[in-house]
Amino acid sequence: MKSLKISAVLAAALFIFSNSSYASTYKIDLDHSTVGFKIRHLLSYTQGQFNEFDGIFDYDPEKPENSKVEVTVKAASIDTNVKQRDDHLRSKDFFDVEQFPPLSFKSTKFEALSPEKGKLEGLLTLHGVEKPISFDVDIHGIAKDAWGNVRSAFSAAAKINRKDFGLSWNKALETGQVMVGEEVIIQLEVEGIQQS
Repeated sequence: MKSLKISAVLAAALFIFSNSSYASTYKIDLDHSTVGFKIRHLLSYTQGQFNEFDGIFDYDPEKPENSKVEVTVKAASIDTNVKQRDDHLRSKDFFDVEQFPPLSFKSTKFEALSPEKGKLEGLLTLHGVEKPISFDVDIHGIAKDAWGNVRSAFSAAAKINRKDFGLSWNKALETGQVMVGEEVIIQLEVEGIQQS
């Protein structure tokens, strides 16, 4: 009788364990990820990206609310494909990369709106200023690559006002317009490799 009770307890524990959902940790694959942005310059948009960044995220499709993200970006790696402009962006007029070398983001909440859509909230630290930010997220799912690595991928976009982070430099033009817009659109393509 005692052995039957022990077996029942073990069976119940095995059932609970097998049906529990655990978030997997993924390391961002730099070769298949992009930290990009665009900002208005006069009438059109100028696009750029940061070439050096690192990060991890936890993701469980069964319990997406447990998802977490942490990313660090090297400010000096900004690249708009124009050296003179990039040098200006690294200067004290903008990112002041010597005084504020990293940008960072740490999530505080993830809400799945559907199997393919979500909302990611967190704290962005830019130019030494920390502010809350919200990303609209496209969930692309989980798959194995040709080498057996488990991968998970997302796209995300957010809008910030650069002046909120102390990036206030501008130049007035004779037409009454200014050279650089205030709104920055952040565009992310993220693919991660599951860590063992």
